[in-house]
Amino acid sequence: APGTMSGSGPEGPQPSQTAEEDRQQEAERDWAAAKAFYDNLVTQRPRPPKPQNAITVAVSSRALFNLVEEQRIYEEQGVEKYVEYQQNNENIILKPGPAFYFVKALEHVNARLLELYPDDEERFDIVLMTNNHAQVGVRLINSINHYGLTIERFCMTGGESPIGYLTAYLTNLYLSADSDKVQEAIEAGIASATMFTANKDVVYSDTQLRVAFDGDAVIFSDESEQIFKEQGLDRFFEHEQLNENKPLAQGPLKGFLEDLGKLQKKFYAKNERLNCPIRTYLVTARSAASSGARVLKTLRSWGLEIDEALFLAGAPKGPILVKIRPHIFFDDQMFHIEGAQKLGAIAAHVPYGIAQKYQKS
Repeated sequence: APGTMSGSGPEGPQPSQTAEEDRQQEAERDWAAAKAFYDNLVTQRPRPPKPQNAITVAVSSRALFNLVEEQRIYEEQGVEKYVEYQQNNENIILKPGPAFYFVKALEHVNARLLELYPDDEERFDIVLMTNNHAQVGVRLINSINHYGLTIERFCMTGGESPIGYLTAYLTNLYLSADSDKVQEAIEAGIASATMFTANKDVVYSDTQLRVAFDGDAVIFSDESEQIFKEQGLDRFFEHEQLNENKPLAQGPLKGFLEDLGKLQKKFYAKNERLNCPIRTYLVTARSAASSGARVLKTLRSWGLEIDEALFLAGAPKGPILVKIRPHIFFDDQMFHIEGAQKLGAIAAHVPYGIAQKYQKS
């Protein structure tokens, strides 16, 4: 057992290490065999990238499509009636859900990357991760094909939690309409958010992926927000100025911001900075003068660029988001999510940090 003494001595590999190496070698052999199979096929469709190379975005069916009526049937009449309804309507195309235009924007980035780097696998891979039963799959496939989405990997768990599969798929971001599953994923260390549909229809860019992040408890940890919530605004300002040169700890979405930054640099390397199909925004309630320097210095210490930083000093975020029109806006506080929704922004709630305690109380 791990942690017990053995007679193999310190030089020998530990059993768990050897098993992990064997597993990785087996996985590499599997991928080599799959690649050889695909390379012998004549097709115009790009082969899905290896999960180790891809930025995997797992999206639930209720985030990708509008399944409000179907969810009502499931809740009121049970799973059998729900499955029956989906099968009877499998040729009726589902309408877009809150993550739909975000997924379309990811695919546009992929298309641009394939033009510049046809043999490179570092791009987005969208996985449909749903606890639907397989019998519902035909309607989902028909809808995905109708909209021309490139979603090759499905994981339909038949009512079981998808969290273990998220880990197996090496998921970089999980988007769902189910807040309980998102909370479970966050607790498992997976960047996740609950999707909310905008209350107004707006036009989103179809040539540039726009992603807006709150700062504290999203890109950064909630250490500063804890001080603000428990000791007040003046103590928060004092703490931030005293710790201006100490980088903030990372939050749950830092990794996804890093992923976007890596892809942006691939475009910059091809002299495409002014035509980059990815743009990132920091939209924070912080005041620039009183607490902005620590944020910017933290990003610099991480080697990360943010395209636009908007310090609102407590002003509502909704009007700024209407101007940006992001495909997705991540925030840890529901009142910001609700304000964004009202004005037509697609918002994603990150259930992380001390703000969740105050929202529940």
